[in-house]
Amino acid sequence: MGATGRGRSVLRSGVKRLLGRAGFDIVRSTNNLGGVDDFLPFEATMRAAREAGLSVGDHIDEVMNGTPGATQATIDELRALGVFAAGPNTVLEIGPGSGRYLEKTLKECQPDRYEIYETAAPWADYLVDTFSVVAQPTAGCSLAPTPDGGVDLVQAHKVFNTVTFLCASRYFFEMARVTRPGGRIVFDVMTETCLEPAAVRTWATQGGAGHDSYPAAMPRQTCVDLFATLGCSLEASFLAPMGVASTEVLVFAKEA
Repeated sequence: MGATGRGRSVLRSGVKRLLGRAGFDIVRSTNNLGGVDDFLPFEATMRAAREAGLSVGDHIDEVMNGTPGATQATIDELRALGVFAAGPNTVLEIGPGSGRYLEKTLKECQPDRYEIYETAAPWADYLVDTFSVVAQPTAGCSLAPTPDGGVDLVQAHKVFNTVTFLCASRYFFEMARVTRPGGRIVFDVMTETCLEPAAVRTWATQGGAGHDSYPAAMPRQTCVDLFATLGCSLEASFLAPMGVASTEVLVFAKEA
């Protein structure tokens, strides 16, 4: 292996040691909302992606998380379920981080407005400049700047398994509030479906040191029952890779 190859290998190895154990793409500002203390450094990540000859999203999937194609696989599942079929005109994403799901969503539909709630200013600025999205001010648990019932698709990926139970729950109420009748809500959580004994053992022994809230579990039935009281029914679900195990993606439809 040449010097350039060795340098790239060392860089990849260092990045994987720093972030590989987390398996998520949420980034946090210094206010450390929700107890998440992992940070996806903007400059280092952008530089590493360029040097690897990959898009930022593909670099995170392939190098940092060791799950090549994982983001695209989730988008493919959502397409097959008809999430993009109606051509959502307004999309809102919570915690887009580097924008890996955002970028692929924009390839599936061309909304007139795409709102993001992202607490890490460098990434939020990057997403606004690169994709012309609207960055809303965020307190880390509210979608207050977005009015009731006007969003066609609300989504959050690799977010609610990194925050506390109450933080996620508060967002759930907000997601239902801003979604229009007939709209879709998509997010993933670490449900009991993802936590059979072998998976728990893997998290406990191979998942890294962990921190205040990651990985956070959420009862599946709690989500289904809560959203039912908010006029949203579960349409489908599927598993997606996260860290050393998996997370469950839930797709809800709000009653028309």
